[in-house]
Amino acid sequence: MKRLILSIAVAVVLLTSYGVSPRAGSVGPGVGNIPQGTQTDDFFRDSFAANHVTNVFVTTQQVSCYTPEVPYTVSNGPVDWYSGETLCNGAATTGEDLGPYATQQGSNAGFPAVAPVLVNNHSESDIQVDPTNSRHIIGSTKWFSSAEGYNHILGFYESWDGGKTWPVQGHIPGYEGWTDNTDPVGAFDGFGNYYELILPYQFAYKADGSMQFNTGQEPNPSVSNEAISVAVHPYGATSAREWITTHNGQPDILFATNAGFGQEPDKQWMAIDNNPASPFYNTIYAMWVNFNGSGSKPFYSTAKALPDGTHTDWTTPLLLPVLDSKQNNTDLLPHVAPSGVVWTTVDQFPGSKGKCCVTHTVDFSIDGGQTWRGPLVISSKIQTPPFPGPGYSNTTFRDGIAITFGVGRQLVAGHYPLYAAWEDFSTGFDNILLSASFDDGQTWTLPIQVNDNAQPNTDEFQPNLATAADGTVSVNFYDRRLRCPAAGTTEAVAAGLSRDTVNPNYAGSLPPYGAANYCVNAAIQFYRADLTPIGHNIRLTAHTWDAQLNGPHPGTASNNDYTFIGDYFGNAVAGSTNYSTFVSTYDDGSNPQHYQQQVVATIPIP
Repeated sequence: MKRLILSIAVAVVLLTSYGVSPRAGSVGPGVGNIPQGTQTDDFFRDSFAANHVTNVFVTTQQVSCYTPEVPYTVSNGPVDWYSGETLCNGAATTGEDLGPYATQQGSNAGFPAVAPVLVNNHSESDIQVDPTNSRHIIGSTKWFSSAEGYNHILGFYESWDGGKTWPVQGHIPGYEGWTDNTDPVGAFDGFGNYYELILPYQFAYKADGSMQFNTGQEPNPSVSNEAISVAVHPYGATSAREWITTHNGQPDILFATNAGFGQEPDKQWMAIDNNPASPFYNTIYAMWVNFNGSGSKPFYSTAKALPDGTHTDWTTPLLLPVLDSKQNNTDLLPHVAPSGVVWTTVDQFPGSKGKCCVTHTVDFSIDGGQTWRGPLVISSKIQTPPFPGPGYSNTTFRDGIAITFGVGRQLVAGHYPLYAAWEDFSTGFDNILLSASFDDGQTWTLPIQVNDNAQPNTDEFQPNLATAADGTVSVNFYDRRLRCPAAGTTEAVAAGLSRDTVNPNYAGSLPPYGAANYCVNAAIQFYRADLTPIGHNIRLTAHTWDAQLNGPHPGTASNNDYTFIGDYFGNAVAGSTNYSTFVSTYDDGSNPQHYQQQVVATIPIP
């Protein structure tokens, strides 16, 4: 989710917040407590077909191009299939505006780029279902013009037939005058308008390819250094260009900074109360964190969605309650209960380098976000993978948001249940744990382990939780239990393993044919409302893929020991169908360059 460094101050905060810390004194509570028992790798491999999962490679269906504010032409190829920045040359099929754009008109000399370039990679994602039409689905993801330069804005893909086809897609307009737009997250209001909460920010490249954020040296002095902003795809829109990106005649910005070092908004998230029976129907809850050099502070603002895709003015940003304002407080994941009560997680990380561990808490509001109560502790002393560097053995991609949260839609003992799942790295390998509260966050059940791999020395990570109308709970996550395809197999060729030949974090031989705890799948586990498991983990990916291929570089193009597949991925429910959107570099016939593409998996809820 987070770009690597926006200033020296932010770098210090991140390293002290997420940095390598000594192991907790013992294995975390819940690790090894697997109610459904373990399953063999073969059983997991076959569960894709056995459970009628479908995969659609969404972002290979159209060709998208845009004009970036800052070009970056370095290529790391042919290793790992990198190809650098590629001119569009008329290849676009999306119908989107190819630029230049209104927000780029005040750019300094040399900016923006002179021509549109191809969008190649697509990592990190969110997916949402229209409450007025369960067959209308929108996903959003980072839309890369250069993986080597970590150069991207946000893009979207839209289906009107329950995820079978995705004819409308392209970049999300309105904020192209910033270098990057990042952190895809969206929500539908009760009228069917889709809101995207965006983090646009500026940087330029130094001669060595690293990023500089010096105040006064921005590529585009006509826009702020960084902002939290909104774009709305109104109900009934049928093209990639149809977005509302202004409010009162200006870009729809909730928070902006030109302060340079030491004021850095990040990790934005949102929820909209789209329940017509709620007293706070169509209230928009926007949240973000500001890294200010002395910890990170969680903010919120609200507005009311209107039928035409516009909204009332945003309220003045205010702070959420936290356990300790001197610590780093982040990972805000708001969700609204059917009663109208809005809940959000707030994670607290220690403020001193090397200390262990994270505490997960929740805040809540019963009056539409006017006042907030909490925090209530979900769990504490949780060991998470190292950040920002590679969190796992063997590969170079970093970890991201280590918690997910949801609110049940059916009453249990007179309360709407709260559910939280998180990563636990206390064994030196990552596991996913899950807990519930059936008394409005006052107490939480003993954690259970979600992943049911029989071999414990593998990593499962980046959980995302969703709840269905009938009370079913789903937790999806990335999974490394299956070995990479063997040399000489059709699967190894289609996985593109032959060019995975440079990996400073792997001690084995390359390419990684047959490598353990290396290649990636996505998986999901279903539960009843009381957390009784429904069967075993189910494989969501038809084919195992290699995360080393085309991995964007959050640092510099030459920094091969730190890459990116996203900090999270999407999970949503419509009726009796569960939707996930996640990365794959596999070539299903539509991805010969092994770019990071977004796959949408559908599965009937058991």
